Amino acid sequence: MSILGVNGALAGAYQYANKAQKTSANKASFTEQLQKTGEAGISKADAYTEYLKQKYGAGVSIQNVGKGQGNIDRIGAGTAGTGNVVIAQNILEQMANDPEKAAYYEKKIQEHFDSLPQTEAFMAAIGHKITSCGVVVHEDGTVTYYLSGEESPEKKAKVEAEQKAKQEKKAAQRQENLKRSQEAAEKRRQEMEIAYRKQTMEEALANRTMETNRFTYTATSEVMGSVAAAYEKNIMGATGILQ
Repeated sequence: MSILGVNGALAGAYQYANKAQKTSANKASFTEQLQKTGEAGISKADAYTEYLKQKYGAGVSIQNVGKGQGNIDRIGAGTAGTGNVVIAQNILEQMANDPEKAAYYEKKIQEHFDSLPQTEAFMAAIGHKITSCGVVVHEDGTVTYYLSGEESPEKKAKVEAEQKAKQEKKAAQRQENLKRSQEAAEKRRQEMEIAYRKQTMEEALANRTMETNRFTYTATSEVMGSVAAAYEKNIMGATGILQ
C-alpha cells in the first residue's frame, strides 16, 4: 500500500484523535501515535493499543476475560503491580473507532489509577501490601476492578510473634496444670499415708489395751499363801465391820 493509501485509510483515525481526550504533556497523544505508526501500515486498533500503553504503561493487554470470580482470580495471579489494564478485543475496536466509547472507558480506567493512593493507604493501614491490582473491561462492556494483596513483612512478623507468644503461654499453662496435678496427687498420697499410719497406730494401741486387761499372774507357793492369808483377813475384817 502506498503512503498516500495509508494516509487515506488513517484519515478517519486522525479525525477521531483530534476529538479524543488528550494525554499529559509528557506522553504522546493518540494523534501523535498515529502519525508515528501510520506510515508502517498499523491498524487503528494496534495504534490505539500503543497509545493506551504510552498513557497507562506496559501493563495494558488486550484479551477477553470472563466475569466469574475464577477468571478474575487468574488475572490477579497472573499479573503484578498496580498498572494492569485488560481490555476485551471487541471493546478495543469500539474505542479505536468511537471517540465517545474511548472517552467513556478511558475514564473508567483512569478511576483505577486515581484511586491507587487511597487503596495503598488502606492496605498499609491493615498491614497488607498490594501484589496486583487493575481494571478489566469485559466483552459485554462491564468493568471490574480487582485487587490482590498479602500481609506485609512487618504484619507477618507481628502475627508470627503473637502466635509464638500464644503457643508459649499455652505450653506454660499446661506445665502449670501438670505441676498442680502432681502436687495435688502428692498431697493426697501423703494424706492417705498419714491416715493409714494413724489407723495402724490406733489399732495397735487398741490391741495392746486388750492384752493388758487380760494377763496371768505367777508366783511361788509361799507368796501365794501370804496373799491368800491376807485376802482372808481382809474379808473377815470386812465381815466383822459389817456385823
